[in-house]
Order: sequence, then C-alpha cells, then structure tokens
Amino acid sequence: MITQQLLLPSGLTMESRYSRQIRFAPFGEEGQRRLRSARVAIAGCGALGSVQAELMTRAGVGSLRLIDRDFVEWSNLQRQFLFTESDARDALPKAAAAARRLREINREVALEPVVADLTPANAAEIFEHIDLILDGSDNFETRYLINDAAIQANVPWIYGAAVGSYGLTLPVVPGHTACLRCVYPDPPAGVQPTCETAGVLGSITAAIASLQTAAALKILAGAPVVAWLTTIDVWSGEIRQIVPPARDPDCPCCVRREFVYLDGSRRAPVSLCGRNAVQIHEHAKPIDLKYLAAQLGAIAPVRANEFALRVAIDPYEMTVFPDGRAIIKGTTDIGIARSLYSRYIGA
Repeated sequence: MITQQLLLPSGLTMESRYSRQIRFAPFGEEGQRRLRSARVAIAGCGALGSVQAELMTRAGVGSLRLIDRDFVEWSNLQRQFLFTESDARDALPKAAAAARRLREINREVALEPVVADLTPANAAEIFEHIDLILDGSDNFETRYLINDAAIQANVPWIYGAAVGSYGLTLPVVPGHTACLRCVYPDPPAGVQPTCETAGVLGSITAAIASLQTAAALKILAGAPVVAWLTTIDVWSGEIRQIVPPARDPDCPCCVRREFVYLDGSRRAPVSLCGRNAVQIHEHAKPIDLKYLAAQLGAIAPVRANEFALRVAIDPYEMTVFPDGRAIIKGTTDIGIARSLYSRYIGA
C-alpha cells in the first residue's frame, strides 16, 4: 500500500506534528516509530469505530483498515463522529465516508476502506497482515469471530461495548491474557438491551473508544499491558476496574484452539443494534445492483449507487449490497426477513 507524502509548512517536520505525543515519556520517539510502522484493523465504523479511527489517524498509525457493512443514517450523527449530514443524505457506506474524512485529517496514514460484512468466509483475508484489531462491532457473534481470528493469528485485539450510559472494554493479548471466551464462554442469555430499546449516549461510546485506543497505543508501543476489565457508567459517574480475568485452563478457543465461530459452525443471523433490523446473507453470488434497481423500480421506490441499493417495501426497507448481503429494516423476525429477501432478491 502506497502512503501519500504529506506537504508540511516550511520548517515543520513530522516530529513537530506528533511532538506532544512524543513528549509523553512512556510513549516517546520509540513508541511513535513503532506506531508509524503498525497496521491496524477497525471492525465496525460506528459509534466506537469512528472515534477509534480518528484517534488512531491523528496519532499517526502507519495504516488503517476500516471494515464496515453498513451505511450512514441520520440517527448515526448523534454519536458517530466522523460523519456529516451529507453522508447520511447520500447513504454513503460508513467505511468509505470515514476514509474520505480521515484523509483530510492525516494524509500520511494509509487508509483502506472495506465495505463488507465480516464473516467466517472472509475474516482471515480481512485481517491478513494486521498487527492489532480494534473492536467497533455491535453484536457478540461478530466479537466471538474476531476473538477466534485474533487468537488463531496471534494478533492482539481490544474488546469494547456500550449501550445506554454504560460501557466496558478489555484488551486481549493472545498467550498472555484471558480471551473473550475465557470471560464470556457463551453469549449473554435472554433479551439484552440494545441501542434501539435502551438508547445510547455519545459520551459513553466516545469514552469506551478512547480507552480502547489507549490500550492499542500501549500495545503497539511495546509497553507491558495489564488486561483490566474496565466498566464505565457516564450517567452515574461510576468507574470500575475489575481484577484482570484469569485465563480459563480449558478455554475452547485460546487453550483447546477450537475456532467454532471462525469455521462458521456457530454463525447466526444478526439483529443490528439500534436498527430494528436483520442482516441476511443468503446469496452465494454477487448481485448486479443496476439490474436489480430496474426490476424493483417498477414496484417500489428505489435509491441506488455503486455501493448499495435501497428499496422501500412498506412497512419495511431493504438495503442490498453487491455481495448479495441485505439489511431488512422494520423487523427483528428472521423468518420475515428471509421471506422478504427470497421474494424480492431470490433464494
């Protein structure tokens, strides 16, 4: 990947740009040098990922791979810092919109937007040649997939989640700390609060993303990491650090190395946080969006660009992507979502 050369005002150097960061003694020049050569992936460019991406870009990371399946909506603007009203109006993919904004912030960072769903089929390729993964996802299935991929490849990653006013984060360093399945062997049981049902404050997503990024900088700088499980509630003001979880001596992932989420045997349809929507990926082949727009335009309002097609099928809205993936908004019923997909896209 080719990095663009930044033209600085006369007399300034790249060291001038990062001088305040370098003057922080535990980081220093060596930390900046290590960061400049690092390759980081951000899985999800929403509330957490957009803050992570901006902080890493401003800090001067070498390259940043931005992975997101979704597009910008008006409801995102309350907490997803990189995006603008024009991004929402044009329904731009989050990864592409984020990369465009980040290039204006720091052209020295090599940015690679990946408009795709992270799945067992593509995880190894998406995380190839990556030194660290930041979690910006919104569901446990994806986090378990990241955990599997990171442990298999011996790549550190930083877990994070937030809803309402509460959030938590945990660094995972393969071979040294507990992994996600040591701490959460299975997804939480029962109905869990989501951004849709409980809402979410921009302050908690920014706080958790900042802690995730701080842990990433520490790992990339080569500093020792204590894997505290940190929880924050910005409304009550409570902040807790739980004793670093111990590795499970019989963990199916980091000890027995059974990567059931990576091999696809545990993958399930995903209800999207804050969206009252279901993601379906039934199609095995790419879809011609131009052809589909012509077909669906005769029966329903359609908006389409090179990245996605959106069709309103009252009371639902379906967004279809070139890889065959679709997001059906207006239901959390997997059966209804699959029925709509089959009816308008095909089995």
